[in-house]
Amino acid sequence: MDDNYYMKQALAEARKAADRDEIPVGAVVVAGTRIVARAHNLTETLHDVTAHAEMQALTAAANTLDSKYLDDCTLYVTLEPCIMCAGATFWTQIGRIVYGASDPKRGFRQNGGTILHPKTTVTGGVLESECSALLTAFFKKKR
Repeated sequence: MDDNYYMKQALAEARKAADRDEIPVGAVVVAGTRIVARAHNLTETLHDVTAHAEMQALTAAANTLDSKYLDDCTLYVTLEPCIMCAGATFWTQIGRIVYGASDPKRGFRQNGGTILHPKTTVTGGVLESECSALLTAFFKKKR
């Protein structure tokens, strides 16, 4: 299993969000080769601006692993995390973040990427076209 496999799992979560009329962002957290959390955006459903896919996935992973630290885990997310979500990954000390589509308006890299934990590594652009297409189709339908 590789980054593409796990990003496809995150894309499946993003489709669940779209089916609920949520912005289609999905996330999975992987420990070793095991998916320990799956989540998608729930901001509309929960009326909670903090209910991003990443936040939901980090909380679920921490509960599954019975640890607030996720330093041996990888977060796969279909859209570059925002500053809030990147800040949450800092506190979890997540080992790695892999994202699909870049977010030039709200992504954490707008802050120079310095918000992440120093040991966290980042890989962007995994299945980028599929991740972007899902978001583009969602917003096109909204207009």
